[in-house]
Amino acid sequence: MKASDLFVKALENEGVEYIFGIPGEENLDFLNSLKDSKIRLILTRHEQAAGFMAATYGRLTGKPGICLSTLGPGATNFTTAAAYAQLGAMPMMMITGQKPIKKSKQGRFQIVDIVESMRPLTKYTHQIVNGHNIGAMVREAYRLSVEERPGAVHLELPEDIAAEETDGKIYDVVGHRRPNADLRVIKKAAEMIEAAKRPLILIGAGANRKRTSNALTKLVNQTGIPFFNTQMGKGVVDERHPKYLGTAALSSHDFLHVAIEQADLIVNVGHDVIEKPPFFMRDGGAKVIHVNFFPAQVDEVYFPQLNVIGDIASSVEGLVREVQKKENWDFSGFDEVKIEVEARLTKYSNDQRYPMLPQRLVNILREELDHDDIVTLDNGVYKIWFARNYKCYSPNTLLLDNALATMGAGLPSAILAKLINPTKKVISVSGDGGFMMNSQEIETAVRLNLNLIVIVLNDNAYGMIKWKQEGMGFENFGLDYGNPDFKKYAESFGAKGYLPTSDDDFINILTSCFEEDGVHLIELPVDYSLNHSILNVLLHEKR
Repeated sequence: MKASDLFVKALENEGVEYIFGIPGEENLDFLNSLKDSKIRLILTRHEQAAGFMAATYGRLTGKPGICLSTLGPGATNFTTAAAYAQLGAMPMMMITGQKPIKKSKQGRFQIVDIVESMRPLTKYTHQIVNGHNIGAMVREAYRLSVEERPGAVHLELPEDIAAEETDGKIYDVVGHRRPNADLRVIKKAAEMIEAAKRPLILIGAGANRKRTSNALTKLVNQTGIPFFNTQMGKGVVDERHPKYLGTAALSSHDFLHVAIEQADLIVNVGHDVIEKPPFFMRDGGAKVIHVNFFPAQVDEVYFPQLNVIGDIASSVEGLVREVQKKENWDFSGFDEVKIEVEARLTKYSNDQRYPMLPQRLVNILREELDHDDIVTLDNGVYKIWFARNYKCYSPNTLLLDNALATMGAGLPSAILAKLINPTKKVISVSGDGGFMMNSQEIETAVRLNLNLIVIVLNDNAYGMIKWKQEGMGFENFGLDYGNPDFKKYAESFGAKGYLPTSDDDFINILTSCFEEDGVHLIELPVDYSLNHSILNVLLHEKR
């Protein structure tokens, strides 16, 4: 068969459902092979958005999302999405085209060494130089993409290799079981937990797996040990749980850190160094048990006293069997912090001033959405408000990026989430800056006939940087801009646009959007005036 046919069959063998991207002339053999495949091509308007969709597919399914581009500028547009997937531990495969490598009549036109460009951004990157190798290379790339820690992989398929005949084979998909932690280490961790006076559980990004979610819920229920999470650990255990203390949205100096400071032992499950540290270790402070797939990377603020290394879910299940609830545990201080945090986080949730406070928006969306509906965020200061104030009832129901923290990913992520979850409500929340970086994908959502709500928070500025600029004592400079008429902009793509004039008007519009099919864009003027007075708090400040 033709090598491009073999490539498509290898992808089918892996269970691929979608390919996101923009083909170029170097991909035409591959595109023709894809034409009669059961794999669905999702044509996007920018390669970066295709990469974000593929990464989000990996995040939600645990299987690599696939994206396709041509050579040169198409492939370089994948680099941000590659970093997004790699830092965020999202399995993703990029397929890029290239000029013929055996004979070329176009010199160096459009040629960039994409394989080397992708090397620091991926777990695996290779140029295919023989069609016979395609089956093995696809299988190996897939294996590495999903292996802990998951991430991005890349294969380059040159035009002449895609067109050549091959008798290459397809390889069976063979899974494997990750090793479990040593039972002696599990018992040692249990002894440390039972000997502590004020143990605390932290749930990080690496714990965001279904089996781990179930095991952690059992552990919290059985022991009654309070827990908090990082931004990318939200929803692993239902945040309505009475033992939930909050989300570490800031590195320090937040309400939650009063509780962290009281702990004498922290069981850190799924710690990932890509997230800002949720706490800093110090000599004489709380001891830390590191529960993860890999040993801790030691530095001056993180030096755990015990590593529990192996499959995280199995390790937590081992703790469920070994840890006995102790009468001398004292959680009274944590309980006080929980009351304090709840009071602060709900203080402005019903404030109906307009333009709208981000706290109010968070409260409205939480009340309107079911336990497994999905909110996707772009990157901006509102992300902190959602991380702290939006309680997640299930894993991956608030899709935020606290790894690369790139702008432009919110809308593509929402398109993907709705595509594979057609019965769930999906809302994209972006700032005006981040939205405009991939706003062209509104057309993609309309073309796919998705029922999607897009909320654009408009403050006519790069608000996160303005907040930092003000906090550092600098004058306001260089961060303000103008915006299009978002209502008309949405309508020009075939979507429906809205500009609410009050709190009540926004709620009425949101309700009607849920009831009506199609893509709906709501421009929402936002009031960030309380950022400094509430986000910039002292560690032990009391109301």
